[in-house]
Amino acid sequence: MQTRGMTNSTYTMTGGPTVARMGYGAMQLAGPRVWGPPADRGEAIAVLRTAVELGVDHIDTADFYGPHVVNEILREALAPFSGDLTIVTKVGSVRDENGGWPHARSPEQLRDQVHSNLRTLGVDALDVVNLRVGGGADGHSTVPGSIAEPFGALAEMRAEGLIRHLGVSVVDAEQVAEARAIAPIVTVQNWYNVAHRGDEELIASLAEQGISYVPFWPLGGFSPLQSGVLDAVAARLGQTPNAVALTWLLQRSPNVLLIPGTSKEAHLRENVAAAELELPADAVAELDAIG
Repeated sequence: MQTRGMTNSTYTMTGGPTVARMGYGAMQLAGPRVWGPPADRGEAIAVLRTAVELGVDHIDTADFYGPHVVNEILREALAPFSGDLTIVTKVGSVRDENGGWPHARSPEQLRDQVHSNLRTLGVDALDVVNLRVGGGADGHSTVPGSIAEPFGALAEMRAEGLIRHLGVSVVDAEQVAEARAIAPIVTVQNWYNVAHRGDEELIASLAEQGISYVPFWPLGGFSPLQSGVLDAVAARLGQTPNAVALTWLLQRSPNVLLIPGTSKEAHLRENVAAAELELPADAVAELDAIG
């Protein structure tokens, strides 16, 4: 369900929260390579507080960002958390001593991660927990196979009241269906942007079910989007390529929620402002052709 008028544009997940479609991804609040503390903790806190002031009510995080660092900054900046704020975290990976992201998806490991998120955020229950399934060396590849055991473990913790809502991340359509057969999900978080469009059919299917789709790396992630077509459309409209890429995602489907990340207040304001734009049909057609 969508309410038009882009900054006021919201989405209600079936059985889940209603959030503004422009959210914020907190990963960049950690140090380089998402490891250790930020260079300026005060600026990180200011970014979070400004995001909320600008109407952001959906923040994406993970206890393995830092590790623990981003959750602790979130708690310092915004606790006690408003009932209007939805914090989405993810489990299924940890960090090793070299800063790697090894999988950790046994029921015992997942329970430890859920309790660590509860501690570092300082809450009694987590709003939304995504099971991170794929990843691999590139961070975004899906890995086929059953997710019944790990997702079932999260479903048990939901039944215990430790988790309010569940989602899945870096998954294929079969894994989404398997998860939904075990417990309701409110969101799917996968790699998708104007240049990488592998989930077109999945997004449409989720929209029919009232399940949100959250594209990570909406601006390309560690390899920023590079497209002459995107640059040309942005120049013609008098906007930045990033703003146009974000607006294209918002117009792609009403169940798409955005979580662009930044550690800078000025960049945050630019991202949020993209929610106020609307691309003309000819620009959308040009951008559609990129993928």
